[in-house]
Amino acid sequence: MKIAKLVGAGLVGLSMVAGSALAEPVKVGMITTLSGGGSGLGIDVRDGFMLAVKQAGNKDLSVVIEDDARKPATAVQIADKMIQSEKVDILTGIIWSNLAMAVVPNAVAQNKIYISPNAGPSQLAGQGCHPNYFNASFQNDILPEGMGAHANKAGLKKTFIMAPNYPAGRDVLNGYKRFYKGDVAKEVYTKLGQKDYAAEIAQIRASGADSVFVFLPGGMGIAFMKQYAQSGVNIPVMGPAFSFDQGILKAVGQAAVGAMNTSHWSKDLDFPGNKKFVESFQKEYGRLPSLYAVQGFDTASLILSAMSKASIKDTDAFRAAIKEADFDSPRGKLKFGNNQHLIQKIYVREVIKEGDIYTNKVVGVALEEHQDSYAAKCKM
Repeated sequence: MKIAKLVGAGLVGLSMVAGSALAEPVKVGMITTLSGGGSGLGIDVRDGFMLAVKQAGNKDLSVVIEDDARKPATAVQIADKMIQSEKVDILTGIIWSNLAMAVVPNAVAQNKIYISPNAGPSQLAGQGCHPNYFNASFQNDILPEGMGAHANKAGLKKTFIMAPNYPAGRDVLNGYKRFYKGDVAKEVYTKLGQKDYAAEIAQIRASGADSVFVFLPGGMGIAFMKQYAQSGVNIPVMGPAFSFDQGILKAVGQAAVGAMNTSHWSKDLDFPGNKKFVESFQKEYGRLPSLYAVQGFDTASLILSAMSKASIKDTDAFRAAIKEADFDSPRGKLKFGNNQHLIQKIYVREVIKEGDIYTNKVVGVALEEHQDSYAAKCKM
């Protein structure tokens, strides 16, 4: 299962910082989905992370990567091995919230730092927050909360909502309902990994809805969007960026054009670090980056920035250095809230065709400097 031994490289931009912090080795264990359904998400997280490592060149950072195949039991076994045998200092990489809930609480209880590059279950943002847990992506609810706010502005009155039946799916639909002021035509939960949506599309057709909100990441989104386009149902589809990201758009193509979605990042954001990131990722891998790639890149950058300021052996100092987020993110300056989840601007994007490529462009802002709805329950 192990696909990468130890990988290291130098921290160019931080080489002038005092040597004691830089000289302290840090070993990272990445558990992510690299095979089977949803593997595109894990591959993008891995590639974004390793791009930051390569650009940095810090030989004191080593990374071991393993494939969880989207199976909670496998993820738990890998985490135990990485902690007990590999002696990693930091864990990261998990895409799916059910896997995160299986791995993270036990890992942080063993005094390992976990930085999430994707999964953001509500349980870890509120009462389950922990000093060793950081989220470098999003709390699951915040992008759908932005979509709910946008739906209000757009005058939508009756939405059909749908997501897979697992922690992130429930969080996403709850987030949309929390901000949306209209009626819910119907709330449907599908099987995780489902590929046939004929029954759900028939329900949409009969629902009387004026809009459809879906959270279907990876292959689920590809299957749904293709089948929806073929069905002839013309009710507009919207959702969080997970349902309209680069991997999905490449597979779906014209059928997704015009769809509105909310995101904490877009390739056209006017930040200095974003232009550099997009260009370097495309040069390195021959494809446009996704939001998952950005999250992987920022996760590695958080670790590298902390290494320049503190020793991993001083847990309190290292955690404080992570929270500073002292680097130039493609999302602009990152800011952690009290629960160590990011406070972020949520953008509205529209799917467009740009030359021969289907992609997204920012058309507005849904929420300014938005903090997740669970932070008040965190007692840190």
